[in-house]
Amino acid sequence: MTQRRKVKQTRSLEERLAAQAAKLKDQASQLPAGAAREALLRKARLAETGALLIDWLTSPGLRAPE
Repeated sequence: MTQRRKVKQTRSLEERLAAQAAKLKDQASQLPAGAAREALLRKARLAETGALLIDWLTSPGLRAPE
């Protein structure tokens, strides 16, 4: 049986996704226009969307479905 690594996260998922998005945008800015750059920008947008969804889901105004 394999052992599962237990990692204690020091930052929230939202913070990690925002940092990843910023890193990906920085990497994309250093590439010339093309498929590789667009792929990095798409990943950055997905990370930003994930961070926004987490923010929305954890907002105090969100109500449970009735």
